[in-house]
Amino acid sequence: MSRARATHFNVLLVEDDPGDANLTKAAFAAGTFSCRLDHVLDGAEAMARLLAIADGSLDVRLPDLVLLDLNMPRKNGHQVLAEIRADDRLKDIPVLVFSTSSAKRDIALAYGGGASSFVIKPVDLDGLFAAVQSIEDYWFGLAQLPR
Repeated sequence: MSRARATHFNVLLVEDDPGDANLTKAAFAAGTFSCRLDHVLDGAEAMARLLAIADGSLDVRLPDLVLLDLNMPRKNGHQVLAEIRADDRLKDIPVLVFSTSSAKRDIALAYGGGASSFVIKPVDLDGLFAAVQSIEDYWFGLAQLPR
């Protein structure tokens, strides 16, 4: 059995746009790797979920990867990234900023804040599916994850 089918990966998708979230979920479902994708609608919900897992309130393991949008209500992606990196229980989780923003300032702030990667979210369906497959191939096929 290949690693892709033998190992199950947890992904936390932090995305406020329901359409983008549904397309991203479909792209992961069509991917090569077995992934459980949890979706939260904003940064405040993301941190509440991550902290509940870290505290043992939720009986699931921390995500293997966080896909983080930047522009969200209540708490934006830069704030979430800063909170993740400041918490010893969460700081080693790979965080991939997955945003439609191509602004150099956003990219620099994301990397400066500790983002593991920054991927500009394609606006077309084929591009999105290809991007998600590349993300899976790299993070779950090539990279060595901390857990």
